[in-house]
Amino acid sequence: MKRAYISLFLLGVGALLFWSFKPQKQERPNIVFIMSDDHAYQAISAYSDKLLQTPNIDRIAKEGMLFTNACVTNSICAPSRAVILTGKHSHLNGKVDNYFPFDTTNVTFPQLLQANGYQTAMFGKLHFGNNPKGFDEFKILPDQGNYYNPDFITKKEGNIKLTGYVTDLITSMTLNWLKNERKKDKPFFLAYLHKAPHREWLPAERHYKEFIQRKFPEPATLFDNYEGRGRASKEQEMNLLTHMNWAGDSKISPENMDKLGIKESHPYDKRNYNGTIGRMNEAQRKEWDAVYGKMNEEFIQNYPKMTQEDQMRWRYQRYMQDYLGCIASVDEGVGEVLDFLKANGLDKNTIVVYTSDQGFYLGEHGWFDKRFIFDESFKTPLLVKWPGVIQAGSRNSQMVQNLDFAQTFLEAAGIKPPGDMQGESLIPIFKGKGKNFRDAAYYHYYEYPSVHMVKRHYGIVTEQYKLVHFYYDIDEWELYDRTNDKNEMKNVYHDPKYAVVRAELHKKLAKLRLKYKDSETLDKMYIEKYKELEAQGKIFK
Repeated sequence: MKRAYISLFLLGVGALLFWSFKPQKQERPNIVFIMSDDHAYQAISAYSDKLLQTPNIDRIAKEGMLFTNACVTNSICAPSRAVILTGKHSHLNGKVDNYFPFDTTNVTFPQLLQANGYQTAMFGKLHFGNNPKGFDEFKILPDQGNYYNPDFITKKEGNIKLTGYVTDLITSMTLNWLKNERKKDKPFFLAYLHKAPHREWLPAERHYKEFIQRKFPEPATLFDNYEGRGRASKEQEMNLLTHMNWAGDSKISPENMDKLGIKESHPYDKRNYNGTIGRMNEAQRKEWDAVYGKMNEEFIQNYPKMTQEDQMRWRYQRYMQDYLGCIASVDEGVGEVLDFLKANGLDKNTIVVYTSDQGFYLGEHGWFDKRFIFDESFKTPLLVKWPGVIQAGSRNSQMVQNLDFAQTFLEAAGIKPPGDMQGESLIPIFKGKGKNFRDAAYYHYYEYPSVHMVKRHYGIVTEQYKLVHFYYDIDEWELYDRTNDKNEMKNVYHDPKYAVVRAELHKKLAKLRLKYKDSETLDKMYIEKYKELEAQGKIFK
């Protein structure tokens, strides 16, 4: 009997030791979500090195996954951010454009992370709402914010104004939180959100002195005449020559505009120049004037001889010098954060995401800005690393969207997402198992008539095709073959060769509208609500 008890005791001890030495379940990952504003994928060297080298952002792709068909549901700033936070399309979260208020009854994924033990912080540009829900700490820019000596809305210090360059300041806040405020016994979600490279583009001193000397290759479609496409492309107000501001954007001073007889592209042209450059202190302004003053002098000499083609080319170069100069600071900041994570052993169990709130036109079709379903604005950069889960150096071409971030982060944290979220978790793709992921993305843009005059439209996009319906003051359909017409120059909607494709896409689009609970009734409702805001003088044109 004693032997039996001893045997049972030894078996029990053995079982206990077995369970004690069983591999521990991986701790919930930290999440660092890095988002810039209007950062075109064409301006990241992991996608293309024709314009710029971004070695630090590229590190995320080298150590993780690069998405080549990542896209947005609505290519405009605040609505994109609302989709990311809620995991719901614009027509359900209510933030359909930059004018409609965000419905604060929406539950956001940071709230759920915070409620389930994550420490949360946000630094940089949110764009809407002065009190972001679900964050233990935040310091955010009011509205668009400023590049030089910006104001911040903070959770603990009230409203503050800091001296310096906005990208550097946001990076410093982020690093300070990681070093001094992060609780080492809790997983964290950190939103590191840049204003750059949003319009009007003011690079840091160290970069504008360099980039103003550079010359960049022109896109093949810089002088696009929109032949073969509908009214939407022809009636937009996004052209570099005719719609970009001379003072606010190209940095020709108001005094020099008057001297040359150049009229404002918009009533806010000179005002924006004075408002942004005017924030500089004496030392900052002295350095700026030394560089941009010389550029102005050269322009004054050349302008009388310039043809419209010359002006277009000049404005493209000026645009790229400032836009890409702004990105250079972002890349440096990303490098500092990645270096800190690695030096402190945090990189091993941290998901790092780099993305933008949407894409941007860098002279393609002669345009700047975003809004359209066409690739340069519809697609957005997305680079993700997660050691041990994502294979380093991998690429993915599936139709992932900003709609998917909320559910991805919640699943990574072991939290069941709310039933009304509409995205799909990207984790199966991270693990190389997402073969049956979505085969088509749904898009809907609402902000019209307003700045840039891009017409209301919705559509479906697959890896091969794109079907778009422009509506409100027109009723036009467009179809593009993304494989054989990569620059989207020819609408083949009425081409008999595409009749079968067109019919199939119409059916798929109708199903997507139903799946995502969008409808013609909602289209009309938002038009009427927009007219109400317009009547109240709340729409900016």
